Amino acid sequence: MAAFLLGAVLLIVQPQIVPSRPAINSNAETSSQSVQRELLKKTSQKNDFKENIHSNGSCQQLPQTIIIGVRKGGTRALLEMLSLHPDIAAAESEVHFFDWEDHYRNGLQWYINQMPFSYPHQITVEKTPAYFTSPKVPERVYNMNQSMRLLLILRDPSERVLSDYTQVFYNHMQKHKPYPSIEQFLIKNGELNVDYKAINRSLYYIHMQNWLKYFPLDHIHIVDGDRLIKDPFPEIEKVERFLKLSPQINASNFYFNKTKGFYCLRDSGRERCLHESKGRAHPQVDTRLLEKLQEYFHEPNKKFFELVGRTFDWHTFVAS
Repeated sequence: MAAFLLGAVLLIVQPQIVPSRPAINSNAETSSQSVQRELLKKTSQKNDFKENIHSNGSCQQLPQTIIIGVRKGGTRALLEMLSLHPDIAAAESEVHFFDWEDHYRNGLQWYINQMPFSYPHQITVEKTPAYFTSPKVPERVYNMNQSMRLLLILRDPSERVLSDYTQVFYNHMQKHKPYPSIEQFLIKNGELNVDYKAINRSLYYIHMQNWLKYFPLDHIHIVDGDRLIKDPFPEIEKVERFLKLSPQINASNFYFNKTKGFYCLRDSGRERCLHESKGRAHPQVDTRLLEKLQEYFHEPNKKFFELVGRTFDWHTFVAS
């Protein structure tokens, strides 16, 4: 325990929920803790951090894995499924540390304080879907940890655009505020409105190029969001292997909820589903407009496939 205390991250004391499982004994400081300690020294102006270690041996630490996106790609489902693994400690809320200037100015100590308590053998994970499409984020993550393991979940770009609109639409409805139809966003002067932010977020190859300036492809695992919805277990198995986790999640952890129309989770006899805001029906879109959207994404999708060296079963309409 003495060796662990010497190598633990220096933290400001703050009340948090701590894990109840006993810690696994470790006689050596983990490499991630060593990296964090050095990083804190470099980025601290006062170097006056206090130890924030719980009596059971857990502590808060910088994440070793980040789910970087994409928005409306299935990030919440991925995090919930990954959290079934006992060696995963996940931050509950989207932190927005690297993309929100007000948060980033608070420094790494603030970032650590947003993380859950975890044991040295656990992987701390946070997810903020906006990271993938934020130009400044890749460099900032790289400066914090060059060996970061990144998870990126993607789905059919056209479907993602519709989901993006649907989320904002329902947010306005809940506040009793009017919101334009999706056609008003997709069409401008009789043409597809390529300036619509939701369309830009689906140009995966542009954003991926930015990440590959800083991280090699083997540090970014792409989860097929469409397959995760239809058959989650095989996709989660791949994530386990990427993170070098022991195979703990199995097919019995998933069951299809006919009422909700998607897979829910079963963990130690407890069953839980994603929030009711997930899986909402998309708006009806004119077939010709949908084909125009799919046609627009045809070339960007090809560039993305070439960039990452794999293909995805995304709808593509090519005008004859």
